[in-house]
Amino acid sequence: MIHFFGDTQSIIYAVHANATLDKKDIEKLEWLFGDQKYLNVKKINHTFFGTRATMITPWSTNAVEITQNMGIDSVVRIEMFINGDKATAEFDPMFHIVYTELNQDIFTVAIEPEPIKHIDDIAAYNISEGLAMNDEEVEYLESLSKKLGRKLTDSEVFGFSQVNSEHCRHKIFNGIFEIDGEQMPSSLFQLIKKTTAENPNSVVSAYKDNVAFIK
Repeated sequence: MIHFFGDTQSIIYAVHANATLDKKDIEKLEWLFGDQKYLNVKKINHTFFGTRATMITPWSTNAVEITQNMGIDSVVRIEMFINGDKATAEFDPMFHIVYTELNQDIFTVAIEPEPIKHIDDIAAYNISEGLAMNDEEVEYLESLSKKLGRKLTDSEVFGFSQVNSEHCRHKIFNGIFEIDGEQMPSSLFQLIKKTTAENPNSVVSAYKDNVAFIK
């Protein structure tokens, strides 16, 4: 069940719990939300801006963990919903949608997965989906398809393109760097690393596993 806390004219906190919240749990949650009162209703007929059902926010993840540390084990998800008259400036259509009412279905995801697609023409699919694979990569997938004796699926081709992308592998950024046909001693990535190598200052580690540490 989804429980509501707050003020319908400003912010509502929606708490999805998979078990009944007792009086003590409700008091803890009221305190957690800054003394926002429990609204003993199943729906609220106002317009609100809020997170899409398909997108659990980092804020929600942290909030749920806090409730667990408070001894409330039944909470599954918590999200904030802002009154429609107050949230226009903060509304981001990539993350938020307009709710004409808050009810028991606001966290329900009713999207059916699309059926698996088998790709007939990998080169054409690469262009139509903007996967940015080069000719060598397309040829590799075509040969793999022949070796397996079947067409590759859309997920397989897309997954390969992402794993093999410039962002993941730095094929250009960390590749051979030439100027006027002359190979330079350092790649673009090595030139960036050179600054830290020559002047480490308080840097303990950098450019390893996408993480860095300073003293």
